[in-house]
Amino acid sequence: MGTRDRVARYTGLAGALLLAVAGYLGGALPDATTAPDGGPLTVTLWLLGTIAMVGAWWALRDGAPSTRWAYVTAGWWTLPLLVTAPLGSRDVYSYACQGWIYADGGDPYAIGVAAAGCPWVEAVAPVWRDTPAPYGPFFVLLAALAVLLGGGLVGTVLLLRMLALAGVLAAAACLPGLARAAGVPPRRATWLLLACPLVGVHLVAGAHNDAVMLGLLLPALLMLVRRPGRLGSLRQVGVLLVAGVLLGLAVSVKATAVVVLPFAALATVRGRPVVRTLLRDGGLLAVGAVSGLLVLSRLTGLGLGWLGGLGRSGDTVQWTSPPTAIGMLVDYVGELFGRHPDAVPVTRIVGILLLTALLPILWHRTLATLHPPPPRHAGFRRLIMKLLPWVSVYRGDKFMINPAGAGSGGGGGSGVGVVLGGAGVGLVATVVLAPVFHPWYATWPLAVLAVVATRTAWFVAPCALASFLALPDGTNVARLTKAPGAIVMTALVLAAFLWSLSRRRPWRSTPS
Repeated sequence: MGTRDRVARYTGLAGALLLAVAGYLGGALPDATTAPDGGPLTVTLWLLGTIAMVGAWWALRDGAPSTRWAYVTAGWWTLPLLVTAPLGSRDVYSYACQGWIYADGGDPYAIGVAAAGCPWVEAVAPVWRDTPAPYGPFFVLLAALAVLLGGGLVGTVLLLRMLALAGVLAAAACLPGLARAAGVPPRRATWLLLACPLVGVHLVAGAHNDAVMLGLLLPALLMLVRRPGRLGSLRQVGVLLVAGVLLGLAVSVKATAVVVLPFAALATVRGRPVVRTLLRDGGLLAVGAVSGLLVLSRLTGLGLGWLGGLGRSGDTVQWTSPPTAIGMLVDYVGELFGRHPDAVPVTRIVGILLLTALLPILWHRTLATLHPPPPRHAGFRRLIMKLLPWVSVYRGDKFMINPAGAGSGGGGGSGVGVVLGGAGVGLVATVVLAPVFHPWYATWPLAVLAVVATRTAWFVAPCALASFLALPDGTNVARLTKAPGAIVMTALVLAAFLWSLSRRRPWRSTPS
């Protein structure tokens, strides 16, 4: 361990301690829903601690000295955050109240926590007190168990934090295996995810259920890339079904996990014929996923009512979502001329439509990289790229995805990097085009890209910036910088679009 590594380890630890103190002074405590009690001191400690953690994480973004060193250092950084108040968000109190509703015999998908009479409703952020739960039945069941076992709000929050920690640990255990399968150094993949301040602050201290989703998602992906190679074996069928169930449970925590499912199906394809193999092995995976989702929905009696709650997640209007930022800027410009265009709902719909079109094209491109189609299909591929010019920017080499044997036509681990890379970029698109963005959303693509990317700055830098978007009591900085933020975000979107056009090149029939 060199001097730089030692400095990074203890600088990050000092930052975590500062954040923990800021949490005690003015974190997201149940009886403080307006401003941090510590005032300027809390904000100062929070800013210094975030700078220290982000700086230390960034300094070793090319890899820690060893995988074990990365695990130990990330563990040290997590300990202070494990014992402080909830940080960066009040969502954990929403989880507690939604679990309380179900444990009390109610339906959290039909009624808000205030109307249900949750005894802890005052701890919930005002904007979420009248909205139904947008989370799947598996997480509602887990939250209800935390309520029953916790014996009160403090015990429930502690159990929800332990649940989030378990999700992080499950994801952490899979990082070396996934990284090796994709041809990426495990010491770097482990560092990029576990030492990221977003993980310690928001997934652990904030107890966000994104940790549970990742704790189901990464084991499922690891099972797929390590499954037995002999087609039709009973063991392989079992692996595909179990992996599918885990993916279904991940969707039953947060709907975002559904983006990964089509790419996970590509991981089941070993050799040719591609279509028949995809239908057979991908079908088994789909059966497991549907079973994990629907059977649990049936057993809990909650059904699919949570899908209706997803639309309420956009109740907050913040410039951190690019489509929302563009709509906000249009509204601001309209107000200068005495108009009220109300453009945010329109730009959000456009973003969803773009995402709906982009994900299938990205999946097709990933498949074409794994198994190049015959020349007679080249014209169709060029037509697809012309429909969305900036999609042609996505290629494994452009996004620095390690192909790990892409296009080799099968074999153990062949194309793992391409499949995971496609899933990671799909999650990036989901985060960018969603109607709302919160800092912890950045951990979705980070968890996948950490194990596959050969260059990291293009996704590590946004994660570093996202670490500064929330204050310890849950106040989002975007709420305090609406107009300037909307202008800057719109300018970034325009710059990215122009860059994608400048990088556009004719599609080659044989991928690099």
